[in-house]
Amino acid sequence: MTRSSSLIAPQPLASERMPLGVTPDSAACWEVDLSAMRALVDRVAAGGDWTGWVAALLHGARIIDVNARGLELVGSPVARDSMIGQPVASFCPPESWAILAELIVAVASDRPDHAVQSRGINSFMFRNAVLTVWGAPGDARPDIVWVAVDGEMADDRSFWSVRASEQRYRRLIHHLPGALLQVDARPMGAAFYQLRSEGVTDIRAYLDAHPDLVDHACQVVRVTDANGGAAALFGVAGVADLVGPVEYIFALAPDTARRVTTAHFEGRRSVVELMKLKTFDGRVIDAELTVTFPTPPESLDITLLTIEDVTERLRTEAELRQLQADYARASRIVTLGELASSIAHEVNQPLAAIAMNADTSLRWLSREEPNLDKVRQLNARIAESARHASDIVQRIRGMASRHLPEPVPVDFNAVIEQAMLFICHEVEARAIRLSVTLDIGVPRVLGDRVQLQQVIVNLLVNALQAVAPRGFGEGRIALATGKAPDGAVFFTIHDNGPGIAEADLPRIFDGFFTTKPDGMGIGLELCQSIIAAHGGTISASNAAEGGAVFRISIPPVEA
Repeated sequence: MTRSSSLIAPQPLASERMPLGVTPDSAACWEVDLSAMRALVDRVAAGGDWTGWVAALLHGARIIDVNARGLELVGSPVARDSMIGQPVASFCPPESWAILAELIVAVASDRPDHAVQSRGINSFMFRNAVLTVWGAPGDARPDIVWVAVDGEMADDRSFWSVRASEQRYRRLIHHLPGALLQVDARPMGAAFYQLRSEGVTDIRAYLDAHPDLVDHACQVVRVTDANGGAAALFGVAGVADLVGPVEYIFALAPDTARRVTTAHFEGRRSVVELMKLKTFDGRVIDAELTVTFPTPPESLDITLLTIEDVTERLRTEAELRQLQADYARASRIVTLGELASSIAHEVNQPLAAIAMNADTSLRWLSREEPNLDKVRQLNARIAESARHASDIVQRIRGMASRHLPEPVPVDFNAVIEQAMLFICHEVEARAIRLSVTLDIGVPRVLGDRVQLQQVIVNLLVNALQAVAPRGFGEGRIALATGKAPDGAVFFTIHDNGPGIAEADLPRIFDGFFTTKPDGMGIGLELCQSIIAAHGGTISASNAAEGGAVFRISIPPVEA
């Protein structure tokens, strides 16, 4: 490459020119001509405010000489001809532009007081990198400065290999189908440093008292780059439309902005949030936001935001939950049908009591001297029986109703007791011995009462059907609850029926698998899905003394 005639003739980069602290053999050094930028340097030094002066200075400042170490960073000694006469910006990573420009202005504008300026920088080439700028003694060459970077080499890659890798990375990111935004969150880093120096440690409490800090964050934290996927997601013509404050991302999700701010202050590496997002073309979508914060020695000006449109996924999940609820309801109705005789008997008991007490009350009233005290007592019994009948109907309606799961802290022992009411007549009618051992010390579990009740009823009905055709001896069913060593609440049901065939054990919870001639094979599969949705497990085995054992384990509500 031919040098521009305006460049000052280069002189060798002699080691004696290097200031104290710069190691000649390890420092990469460049001689830089500022003559074309003298007016800009003077203007900035005088306090002039000009947007973009950093980039203008480093693109106008030209390299006129480089030492061997600087050539090694570029790739090879033959790179010298391609480097001479080029802008400094071509060989300085953008994350260091601001620091280099400030040091150049300080050195070039006020000699000898600012003859040497140094500052630590983040560098992908060096560990503990130090950037140093100095000028010639006196006013011998006022438009010439020397720039050196010194430190321990991070690896043996050259500047160009790293830059080529970076360009490949950028091309890859820009062509990813997902939405990716690059954000500069450093302004909040400075704000957080100030808060910590003032003794703030609980950022949540501070944001309660100063909610405007989140608004400030949304204004000073800026999107600096984005890919095509982000442009498509937000409905804009190009990524340039997305560059600017991040407030448009959190316009419909101030709580998300608060949680992201909290995560940043607390030094978390990443945070994932579901949020509502309004696009530039007016759509409102459900989005999953992932924020990844940088940690030293990474470039602190690069925080990555990935955004996924999950509107269809959430809609599909809601429809799936509705289908599962309908499926569970259908299974409950089938179970209630199997228990129709027990339900009829249970309802008939309070109705018969009501009829009998009403007839007796009428007889007492028909006497010449009505016994009002006796009538009052009978009416109280009628009211009690009516409430009992109402409770039975409500319990049946609860089992048959259509509803989405409502997880709340529930007493698992109470769920079992309520489920037993559905089969108590069957137990009595078949003379089955039912033993119940409930641990009153078990903690509550987080679950849906109707769904858990459905699981217990299904297992009880299966146990009843297993012991019914014994034809000899006594049918027995044992229920028990307790607390496992890991803190989980467990429930076991053990019958003395024929047990489960060993070949069927691996498939016992498969959908539509059944050993009953008239079975549908949905009961146990549904039980497993309900327990899994509660974060628990269900298993089946054969007891050594005979019969089948089903065991349910559910984490306590504290977990």
